[in-house]
Amino acid sequence: GRATAIALAEAGAAVAIAAIDEDGGRETVRLLEEAGGRAAFVHTDVTRWEDVERMVAFTEKAFGGIDILHNNAGINAGWPRFPEAPRERWDRTIAVNLWAVIAGTDAAVPAMRRRGGGVIVNTASLAGLVTYDQDPIYAATKHGVVGLTRALAFLKDEANIRVNCVCPSFVDTPLPRRRLESMTGEERTRWEGILAQIPMIPPSEVADAVLAFVRDGSLAGEAMAVLYGQPRRLIPASMSLL
Repeated sequence: GRATAIALAEAGAAVAIAAIDEDGGRETVRLLEEAGGRAAFVHTDVTRWEDVERMVAFTEKAFGGIDILHNNAGINAGWPRFPEAPRERWDRTIAVNLWAVIAGTDAAVPAMRRRGGGVIVNTASLAGLVTYDQDPIYAATKHGVVGLTRALAFLKDEANIRVNCVCPSFVDTPLPRRRLESMTGEERTRWEGILAQIPMIPPSEVADAVLAFVRDGSLAGEAMAVLYGQPRRLIPASMSLL
């Protein structure tokens, strides 16, 4: 998220940082402002309607409107995996990873209509394009984000709003390692071995993919895979009903 905020600011955007992590959010604002950018922080729990609506209202008031929304909040369900995972954990994962993307989009579209259009870039995952049995609930939410993105392609013609999603593999952030916090014994050792063998994508590459969607006015309803050491590429749906 921070890498994308920095990239957007460097491209000339005023950036509202909407996050539940107040310290991290305000630190990002400080970094952007020190670099000469325009930024503001709004404390947001993306699983609460009132917070999502306040995020949109705050951004419109601070910067005069919304042109770009990056739905980027995400967590994993941790260990043990579903169906042994505690219900409150997988319920929260669905809320953050999928419900919040739907809610953020729902709240932002009217604001973008007032601007004559806009761009929404969702953060999905490679786990939304392939089988990922390490975390079935996480995989389900990311498949949902990809499906939602593709289903909203009609907004380009209807409202000049383009919705796309980035689908990165493991990114060098705390999230992949956070699963370790809920693991013990052999499973922790196994996951540490997996992480040690997987090359991590720099966050800047995900930011570049987001900006590519922002800049390319022809793309809508697309899912872009971002893998270590490979060119970005669009992944078509496997079939169409029409």
